[in-house]
Amino acid sequence: MQQRRPSSDSVGITFERAGRLYHLLSALAEGMQSRGALMRRLRTGLRTFYRDLDLLRTLGVDLRTETDGYALHSSLEEALGAVPFPDPELTFGDVMTLMRGRSQAHRKLKLLFQQITA
Repeated sequence: MQQRRPSSDSVGITFERAGRLYHLLSALAEGMQSRGALMRRLRTGLRTFYRDLDLLRTLGVDLRTETDGYALHSSLEEALGAVPFPDPELTFGDVMTLMRGRSQAHRKLKLLFQQITA
């Protein structure tokens, strides 16, 4: 039986939050990061930082808290595959696959992805 992922509506993914989650996962994919370093990099407060971590864990992203900070215990591709894309309820992994095409729709999706992750 395939596990059903929460939709963007059920977890409240906005474009701003989606971009922040993408950058958080990208930072964690580089290796162990302290809370302070992540908060500075994401330009976010403590409450938002913890809400984002909780959401990622709820979505099934394997994040671990260790003595020196936080770590991603999966590939970035796998983690992004669990995070809903704001519209139309795709994951970042789905979008990264779809934007490889050459049609107008693929270019539009690639532009939207670039706007969110800039």
